Amino acid sequence: METGRIKKQSWAKLVVTALTVLLIWLGWPIYGFVSNQFEKIRSPFGWVELQDNAPATQELYDGSYLAAGNISLRLLSDRRSKIHAPSLSAAIAIDGKLVWAGAVGWQDVKADIAATPSTIYRIGSTSKAVTATGLARLVTSKNFDLDVPISSYSSDLPNVSWTELTARQLASHTAGLPGYEENTDWIGFYKSMALTSRFNNPKDSLCMFDGAELLYPPGSDFLYSSYDIILLSAVMQDASGLPYLKLMNEAVFSPLALHTIEPDTVRNNLEHRAVSYQIKGRQVKPWRSVDLSHKLAAGGFVASPSDMARLGVAWLDENFIAPDVRDDFWQPVRLTNGNVNIEDYAIGWRRKSQTIKTVGSITHLNHGGVSKGSQFWLMIVPEYGVSIAISTNRRTDAFFDFADIYEDILEEFIPVIQKLRLENTN
Repeated sequence: METGRIKKQSWAKLVVTALTVLLIWLGWPIYGFVSNQFEKIRSPFGWVELQDNAPATQELYDGSYLAAGNISLRLLSDRRSKIHAPSLSAAIAIDGKLVWAGAVGWQDVKADIAATPSTIYRIGSTSKAVTATGLARLVTSKNFDLDVPISSYSSDLPNVSWTELTARQLASHTAGLPGYEENTDWIGFYKSMALTSRFNNPKDSLCMFDGAELLYPPGSDFLYSSYDIILLSAVMQDASGLPYLKLMNEAVFSPLALHTIEPDTVRNNLEHRAVSYQIKGRQVKPWRSVDLSHKLAAGGFVASPSDMARLGVAWLDENFIAPDVRDDFWQPVRLTNGNVNIEDYAIGWRRKSQTIKTVGSITHLNHGGVSKGSQFWLMIVPEYGVSIAISTNRRTDAFFDFADIYEDILEEFIPVIQKLRLENTN
């Protein structure tokens, strides 16, 4: 009897131990997710102090912009210090070519590796503009229709409510799909926080939200969601007959010779890759290891600002994207009630008009990105043939504490464009 009682106790201890290990294994990624949102519960270990006198470097590709580039590098340095960023990097492309790129701070703080214009950053949701570029190329080639049901291209959709959705609705976030917070597919909800699962195909990623219901009739409202673009990438894959990444390589990256735009996976060890950081005052700590492969098309790319600026300016090349396609993609989408959606979101881009000091009123297309320990900004000003890309390897509480430096940089570059245009007309 005593022996039986001991065996039962041993089994009970074993079960409790196993359950405890399982709970820790399942809960640790969630702690990582939550602690990255709230500074007070972050681990006190592993922090490194940011130093003063950050390194700075620039590359000038057109001597006409020497003064603008020098001032912009100082602007980057001042902003980096103000927001306590490990690094800040920017690039400008004008009339189809890169003219300047600059970087300040550190690609890797602990290893004392300086950031350079070649440093690669997570670009977060700016990946949506990258995917929109591939979509625009498909439409330009007459091989894709934005307004037919996606079931015309994908016959094996796992959710029947998706069959009548259109690519235009997905690309403009008016399809009715949930965002991460609204997702009622609980396994998918967990995976979106844990970020430990590897996905090699966008169709596999659909399992994260294929059990969720639409939040509203398609086209009737707006909700920004990465799930829209994940589903869109699977449809693009079916329509083209090519894996999504191969499609992007053949349609976008190879024609433009964009060599730094790559998937962000835990398994790639890209040269010049910036370490992504958490911030606590003037201290930094590498962001936890995450796998963003489930949302490659929506938020899973890395790139240098230089290549992203070149991608942006390529939208102004009529031989790359047909003018009527470009104009369609840059028109904010209207809802079924006739009103433009609340974010002036077009197809893969937001559209905004504003006034820039020393320049005046401009209209631009833009897309920001917030990722794990990184932020990105891409913007096109068609009137001046300009594309600007900016990146940092930290997250700021307010996005434009980082991104609105684009205004200061444009104040330096656009007057030079105006001057050169005036000289060319005389």
